[in-house]
Amino acid sequence: MEDLPLNDLDAFTAIARERSFRAAARKRGVSASSLSDSLRRLEEHVGVRLLNRTTRSVTPTEAGERLLQRLTPALSEISLALQQLDVFRDSPSGTLRLNVPIIATRLFLPDLASRFLKRYPRISLEIVGEDTFVDVLAAGYDAGIRYDERLDRDMIAVPIGPRRQRYVTAAAPDYLERRGIPGHPRDLLEHECIRHRFLSGAALPWEFERADETLVITPKGPIIANTIEMQVSAAVTGLGIIRTFEEVLMPAIERGELVPILDDWVTEFSGPFLYYASRKHMPPALRAFVDFVKGEPRKEG
Repeated sequence: MEDLPLNDLDAFTAIARERSFRAAARKRGVSASSLSDSLRRLEEHVGVRLLNRTTRSVTPTEAGERLLQRLTPALSEISLALQQLDVFRDSPSGTLRLNVPIIATRLFLPDLASRFLKRYPRISLEIVGEDTFVDVLAAGYDAGIRYDERLDRDMIAVPIGPRRQRYVTAAAPDYLERRGIPGHPRDLLEHECIRHRFLSGAALPWEFERADETLVITPKGPIIANTIEMQVSAAVTGLGIIRTFEEVLMPAIERGELVPILDDWVTEFSGPFLYYASRKHMPPALRAFVDFVKGEPRKEG
């Protein structure tokens, strides 16, 4: 085993995580054929098949799954050891992998990431936006962004982005002319509503708050989508009533394409957090990002 290259082990880990040669190749910035060659060499060295490959899927064998579980922390430690050499350089370097909700990639993360990378040009960011709640460490990420109800209690959480956000309700003027203006959230049960479905398949009910009163309803409507763009477009064309982040709807409201309704029933909640595991030796790229976020002025909305 002494002549087994670490690159081949790293290639196997990438393919097994992504369940795809092409996806792993894109993330590594190499060709799929080079990853295939690495996997072939590795399987020849260990003498067992590590991945089952078909034209449609790539899945680890039992041996491959066991190797992946042992390799992931080991390769992370090797990567961290190399990154620690940054203390001898002028500025930190390396790749920082973040798992974030899609809304963060639209509302505040692009601007923050741009300013961070201008300050630390030797660091590269790999940002995966998804609304499924993965174990960031097990999936190979350095950190994640989550709202407080989704935070694991054994993780460190640092405020990032706006500190207070609001859910508002709106509809197109022509829809309100045709169907009338709801005066209470219960009235929405008689209206067409545009809902969001997460990739996990969950479609959450709508929650409303007024003073000390909380009301939860499950509206119905002609369209349910997992993208904000589709939902807003459907609302603007008059298909129904939408309820989502105020920042998302504000451009259409300012253009007069949507009209806010149920103003007394706006739901306010705390903003997102950057969260990561407590480590004695934090990767330099993550340390730089955490310090950068901590130095950001706190915006209330």
